[in-house]
Amino acid sequence: MLQQTPVARVLPIWTEWMERWPTPEALAKESPGEAVRHWGRLGYPRRALNLHACARAITADHGGRVPSTYDELLALPGIGDYTAAAVASFAYGGSHAVLDTNVRRVLARTVRGEEYPPKATTAAERRLAESLVPPVGAPRWAVAVMELGALVCTARAPRCERCPVTAQCAWRLAGRPAHDGPARQGQTYAGTDRQCRGRLLAVLREAHGPVPKDALDAVWADHAQRERALDGLLDDGLAEVLPDGTYQLPS
Repeated sequence: MLQQTPVARVLPIWTEWMERWPTPEALAKESPGEAVRHWGRLGYPRRALNLHACARAITADHGGRVPSTYDELLALPGIGDYTAAAVASFAYGGSHAVLDTNVRRVLARTVRGEEYPPKATTAAERRLAESLVPPVGAPRWAVAVMELGALVCTARAPRCERCPVTAQCAWRLAGRPAHDGPARQGQTYAGTDRQCRGRLLAVLREAHGPVPKDALDAVWADHAQRERALDGLLDDGLAEVLPDGTYQLPS
């Protein structure tokens, strides 16, 4: 839930999920549509489908217990390198390089002297991160670097005067050279296909049953964009069309 979403937005939804589905088995017994319904307005709702698929895989293949090893976690639906390393480290005390955006930025600046890391994680970044993991206290190290990036070595306004490693920071010692790549811009939302998808999905979430096509047509005026967004929801498995032409969340 925390992928690309701040804690303040996640916390009430996470709390509701844990009360409703305290175990993977409890979630696995529900339909995928219920996971999407209770995802609320967190965005990127395919994450809800992935969580549901994970719950079913954990129930079927791991006796209902979230696996502890990186390789087992990575094999679960929708789990990538970062999530697998984070769960193995923070839940089970494993020793892994946990590379989120904040960690990658801290290492880029302090070690490589670059303002920002590459857009995609590289093999060189991974080797560097793995070489820095201490033999004892790896999970604490991981969360410390994450916090350093989130609170001090921020993307737009780094507080170098408060940084505990400022004397060794290669980027600061080089005069804080500007990133020579394209400027980083925030994502727009209003009027996008993503907003349209969200409006359509909200109708399905709130209906608690099949809805006619005209109920979906009513929430977005642009016909071409609306149909494109609806096709995307169907392709992604977030909605399904019934033989009578009505639509519902996945069953």
